[in-house]
Amino acid sequence: MSRRRSLPWIYRWSRPIISTISIVGALLTAYLTVNKLTGSEVACVGDATASGCSDVLSSAYASVFGLPLPLFGFLAYSSMASFALVPLAINRDTSKSLRTNLENWTWLLLLVGATSMATFSAYLMYILATKLQATCIYCISSAIFALSLLILTVIGREWEDLGQILFTGLIVSVITLVGALGIYAPLNSPAAQGGTIPQATGSPQAPDGWKINTTSGAAEIALAQHLTAIGAKKYGAFWCPHCYDQKQLFGQQAFAQVNYIECADGGKNAQPQACREAGVQSFPTWEINGEKYPGTQTLERLAELSGYQGLTDFKYNLPGR
Repeated sequence: MSRRRSLPWIYRWSRPIISTISIVGALLTAYLTVNKLTGSEVACVGDATASGCSDVLSSAYASVFGLPLPLFGFLAYSSMASFALVPLAINRDTSKSLRTNLENWTWLLLLVGATSMATFSAYLMYILATKLQATCIYCISSAIFALSLLILTVIGREWEDLGQILFTGLIVSVITLVGALGIYAPLNSPAAQGGTIPQATGSPQAPDGWKINTTSGAAEIALAQHLTAIGAKKYGAFWCPHCYDQKQLFGQQAFAQVNYIECADGGKNAQPQACREAGVQSFPTWEINGEKYPGTQTLERLAELSGYQGLTDFKYNLPGR
């Protein structure tokens, strides 16, 4: 007992603290995952902060392999909580050898997990500051949690070999960073950075026409959500190259949220009767607040017509503009 009392308090309490932070992180990311999957708005204090949270969590960076990024955060935090708690469930007096082995292995797993989470969070903070340029209290909180877990893992026990920590941390950090760069490479490629939209090539194939090959940013997604929220509609035809230009301006992720009505027979979910009843005479045509606007519209023009007040750092331009 005297040996246990002589241990620094951080050695005795590091695992409970790590598990507590991990459980809070798991609850936070579970909340964000559910909201992402159900399309609900997250709760944020203040209009500016709420807008930033919405823009960031609806951006292309908030999905990995087609799944919500917070889902992976939930799995990571849940794993960290498990690594911290499992050895505590073993009675030291009756299974001393088993508990000692579990403590050693789980400390190594905690080090690997915390390092990976902190590295990935640091990369996301870079994206938040340079690409999205928005404030997301949930993202910042998660980054603080990840950094806290790493600090607690390093100082929470007496490591026999400090070189082991440095070597393991370096290897895990490099692997995590390379993985993050690979995951987001399509969003960071020259084709995804903006400029003039690529033009349609070849013949359009029913029912979808040309494939959208631009990637949306937070501003494009926010504008698309705003247009849909106010009841704006875009009428078009799958074979129309100007309609395709409009899609390219939004990007794949944002245009999926636009209220698009297909007017051409053979197109996906075609509604030619609805187009005739709306008096659409050319493609594309936008209907915003009861007024019709024919032709391809820049996103700046759509923002102006619809009263949009969010991010306006749109990525793409029409050729010649």
